[in-house]
Amino acid sequence: MILYHGSNMRVTNPDINLSKPFKDFGQGFYLSADRQQAFELARTKVDQTKTGEVVVNEFSFDENVLTSGELRVLIFDDYSEDWANFVLNNRDENMIQPSHNYDIVYGPIADDGVNYQLRRYRGGVITLQKMIEELKYAKGITFQYFFGTERALSKLEAI
Repeated sequence: MILYHGSNMRVTNPDINLSKPFKDFGQGFYLSADRQQAFELARTKVDQTKTGEVVVNEFSFDENVLTSGELRVLIFDDYSEDWANFVLNNRDENMIQPSHNYDIVYGPIADDGVNYQLRRYRGGVITLQKMIEELKYAKGITFQYFFGTERALSKLEAI
């Protein structure tokens, strides 16, 4: 399958150390099977950083790796309490990172207002169920692939 990574530059050799910590699934390399989603993320990055140009990087990935047992893989098929708690742990700046030992995580992407919703939940303003509803991606459920280890990155081939 083809996975896409939106950026403000060409990426051929992803480096986890250059990734930002405290994201949905932790510090790692994020991709999507949806080219348009990757394009939108690239455009946002260019707008925020005022550097580079919109680039949709393409990678070949053998999806059989997800079920082969070769790597530690976690899959969230939908928004759920388990997914929300996982995102909470990864976004918690007081937690020791990485907060998990998965090579690859696949699951829904959270809405852009995730930090606001997490603060509301932690402050007791909303319940976990309400937070899950608020974190659902506004344009409908969209999934992301997280590659968090060198072993996982070795399964990607730049196109």
